[in-house]
Amino acid sequence: MNPLQSTFVAPHIDWAALAPIVIVFAAAVASVLVEAFVPRAHRRLAQVGLSVVAMGAALVAVVWRWTEVSIQGPQELVAGAIHEDPAGLFGQGLVLVMSFLALLILADKVGGEDFFAPTAAAIPGSQYEEQARRAGLVQTEVYPLTLFAVLGLMVFTVAADLLTMFIALEVLSLPLYLLSGLARRRRLVSQEASLKYFLLGAFSSAFFLMGLALLYGYSGSIRLSEIATAVPQMVGMDGLLLAGSVLVLIGLLFKVAAVPFHSWTPDVYQGAPTPITGFMAAGVKIAAFGAILRFVYVVTPGIQWDLAPFLWTIAILTMIVGTVLALVQTDMKRILAYSAIAHAGFVLLGVISLEQSGIGAVLFYLLAYGLATVGAFGLVAMVRNRNADGTVTSEAGHLSQWAGLGRRSPLLALAMTLFLLSFAGIPLTSGFIGKFTVFSSAIDGGAWPLVVVAIIASAASAFFYIRIIVLMFFTEPAGEHTTVVAPEGMAQVAIAVCAIGTVALGIVPQGVLDLTAQASKFLL
Repeated sequence: MNPLQSTFVAPHIDWAALAPIVIVFAAAVASVLVEAFVPRAHRRLAQVGLSVVAMGAALVAVVWRWTEVSIQGPQELVAGAIHEDPAGLFGQGLVLVMSFLALLILADKVGGEDFFAPTAAAIPGSQYEEQARRAGLVQTEVYPLTLFAVLGLMVFTVAADLLTMFIALEVLSLPLYLLSGLARRRRLVSQEASLKYFLLGAFSSAFFLMGLALLYGYSGSIRLSEIATAVPQMVGMDGLLLAGSVLVLIGLLFKVAAVPFHSWTPDVYQGAPTPITGFMAAGVKIAAFGAILRFVYVVTPGIQWDLAPFLWTIAILTMIVGTVLALVQTDMKRILAYSAIAHAGFVLLGVISLEQSGIGAVLFYLLAYGLATVGAFGLVAMVRNRNADGTVTSEAGHLSQWAGLGRRSPLLALAMTLFLLSFAGIPLTSGFIGKFTVFSSAIDGGAWPLVVVAIIASAASAFFYIRIIVLMFFTEPAGEHTTVVAPEGMAQVAIAVCAIGTVALGIVPQGVLDLTAQASKFLL
């Protein structure tokens, strides 16, 4: 044999099985070409149409692959880098549903203007920025960025080795760093949020890479299944395994805003364009928890008692810190940010349970939370400040500005009330069913002390949700400086779907619970 001859064997790639990912990737590339070649006057319409069609087609492809896996069973793809299994496909479906709804809000216009700066390169407050605004320029680059972020989210949920997981993590993160800094109003706050997100995100990526290196040194492989196989065979190297697992989990827990890796969350949620905040709060949390579930359930069962103190501490801190700090906030987006932190703690209960029912419970909770989150941030984007001359400006973020909103816009206030009650876990909403399933799985896994903490935190969190409801319906408005600006229509459709889903999953959840039970399987 010629020593210079390569021994590399190209992996067999089942392109049909990769159809959902390929569709979104092709659309993202096509979206970049649209930016380059389609005239500016037609660019927004082309981008919206392409993005909507791509996400719809990818969702149809996910449903098709679900039926194929149900018949033929799960399989490895791309030499084991990706696993096509029920849990991964269900996670991809959730990502696409939430991304589709967030896209409808993102693509809409409120008061004749969109949510993004007319040109990202302009210095905030400069004459160039003002000229771009007067010329009616539209920042349509947000669509390819969003599609690439969705691509990363989809790969993240099905990644079966640490390197693929890291690449997906970066593919989803880099567009979000940019999108966070493109808010049309309060540009400096938005750019500050983007910079904080980037710096802390890069820091968390370093933790993940260090954990990857340690686990590779421990097992000689980056595949999750092979690392798990090495656990009972390696003697005297448990410290390396535990350190690597903790570092990888730190990198993943940053994405779900678990305490103490949460410091970026309130600033980024407040500064980013509101539709992007909703997209991040729902889509990123779904994909990140999908990756955490796969890592914990595949790699760590052999060291669950060693990891338990770390995961229990993180869950308790996340529930308590998120709830307590939400109680003292006066800005609506910051309240929802700390609420998201507390919810991450609740979801961690299903992860910690290490019961098969915990996988389905987490998936259902993420669906319920995602619907309420996208809907709530869509409503926040419609409540605006109004100057004395009647001109509408930035979003009305302070709680006092929401006083009496139920009289000005009863439908908006009613929808917001529904989403807040779901966050609080009130019966007949999807949030109640989500919390019930997660808490039940945690009890089955022996984590009942965590459930006690979670119930106390849930009861305390009801205060700040109900406070907003009281402000909207039972408090006199301080003045006429707040108004509700109706969008063109796409956002209203998305919010209506979120509201209907929140109620339907609270009243008749059994069909979806059966689906999540079927999805509670990882390919090992």
